[in-house]
Amino acid sequence: MKALQYFKHTGLAVSFLGLGLLSSCSREFTDRPSEDSISLENYYQNNEQVQGATDGMYYKTWFQFNNKFFYAISEVGSGNMYTNSSDVNAMRNFSINSSDAEMFNGWQSLWANVAQANNLINNLQKRAGAGVSQAVINQALGEAYFMRATAYFYLVRLWGPVPIIIDNEAVAANPKVNTNFTEDVYELIRRDYSKAIELLPAKIRGGDYSSNAKVSKGSAKAFLAKVYLYNKNYTMARQLAEEVINSGEFKLLGGTSQYSLTSKSFGDLFTYPNNNNEESIFALQWKGDINYGSANNCNTQFGISNGTYSTSNASYGGVFAPSQDILTLYDTNDIRKANTIMFPGYTYTDIKVKNGQNFQTGFTVPAADQIGGQGAGAAIKKYCIGIVNGNSTGPVDSWAMMNNNTYIMRFAELLLIDAEAILAGGSSTSDSNALKVYNAVRNRAGLSNVTSFTFDDLFKERRRELAFEGDYWFDLGRIDRSKAIATMSAQNRGNMYTAEYFTPSSSSFTLPYPANDVAKNPKLLDSPVHYQF
Repeated sequence: MKALQYFKHTGLAVSFLGLGLLSSCSREFTDRPSEDSISLENYYQNNEQVQGATDGMYYKTWFQFNNKFFYAISEVGSGNMYTNSSDVNAMRNFSINSSDAEMFNGWQSLWANVAQANNLINNLQKRAGAGVSQAVINQALGEAYFMRATAYFYLVRLWGPVPIIIDNEAVAANPKVNTNFTEDVYELIRRDYSKAIELLPAKIRGGDYSSNAKVSKGSAKAFLAKVYLYNKNYTMARQLAEEVINSGEFKLLGGTSQYSLTSKSFGDLFTYPNNNNEESIFALQWKGDINYGSANNCNTQFGISNGTYSTSNASYGGVFAPSQDILTLYDTNDIRKANTIMFPGYTYTDIKVKNGQNFQTGFTVPAADQIGGQGAGAAIKKYCIGIVNGNSTGPVDSWAMMNNNTYIMRFAELLLIDAEAILAGGSSTSDSNALKVYNAVRNRAGLSNVTSFTFDDLFKERRRELAFEGDYWFDLGRIDRSKAIATMSAQNRGNMYTAEYFTPSSSSFTLPYPANDVAKNPKLLDSPVHYQF
């Protein structure tokens, strides 16, 4: 694309997608005009152009992060997923190194988000035409602050100290910069989410899902609550979580609690027609087009492809599979079990599959040794929607990728954040408010109420609820390090034929800086310095 520009700073090889690309996406993420039709002279001249300015930041800049890296680190690394594919296998035995290509892809993707956000934050107000309303400008700026904070939240949890970059041009002129202390990065994240809260509009998520795609004031509050939870500021985490919960903006799909939308169920969360449903706090908005890197590859990489049955639109599938450790995670009566993992004998009536040279809608999962997935004995159901099948799946692009959203946060997680904030570092609680939100998540899964819960109970509940959604690695990284190492060391990280166990070191919980960027900016390896806000 002509609007795609690259520049080097700090050796980060940031993908700086310029003004033309940002403006090329329509407000509804569909029916995009040509990038070449937008010029600097007519950009930001009306409300519609400004409203579309952030659209690319909901999918294009996240593609290489989500394509393989996110799952290779967060799910294979945490012991939720199994793979033996060479390009995504390093975290299974904690052998990732600075030359890892998928790690570099994820690193670039996150910095591309930072660069695009900086571009809007620093230029939108002064480039907007006289006819653009301040409310529209504020929303776009709020989205940019939200995206920068979210990118940095991943960067600091994955790499620890990273450079704080808020001015693209300054760093392009002086590309060798130090990393900053993690506490300073977190301060930037808190400031950015706070600014997003100030600028973004409040809303209530309703049945018009097309209007729910973009983040809101409640989205920013929910993410800031999670940041405060990581910082162990339980008072602020609880306050923000409960502000969002009590606002009524979001609902659980299914269940019988006061927070539930009873016309839907847990299984509806991961279907294409329910993109941007009432539970979605922030999700990546995939929209396949003629360009590689616009759609979601999970359906191909998670499903079944065994030579007879295939849920993939491509000629391959099942790159990632459930780990042996996670196969016993769910109780028999847990609704999430069949909607998270495809076990042998389970029947899915709504998935279209390829059966030999023919197609059929509905299938029964074959025997464990016939599933594929490199011998895992099961397959991943979340995000696996099967062969393209009209409105039930949405379209498929030339690379066999699809348009079902990827969750970054759901309302169920916010309820669990509130429960943990009330627990406040304690070992257990029977607090009525904590039980109300904790049991709401359990009830939606078909499980009975409890009268108290421990931190370990809640930690396990988070794993059950959010499996394969990219969170368990970060949960393990924020608990006592010796406990995390013991947990991961006990996981069978092999397949159904060969048990394998690996023990991480303390250094395994952060990633090495990419070697090619270190060569360009050796300061990445220097001791971090404080950032002057």
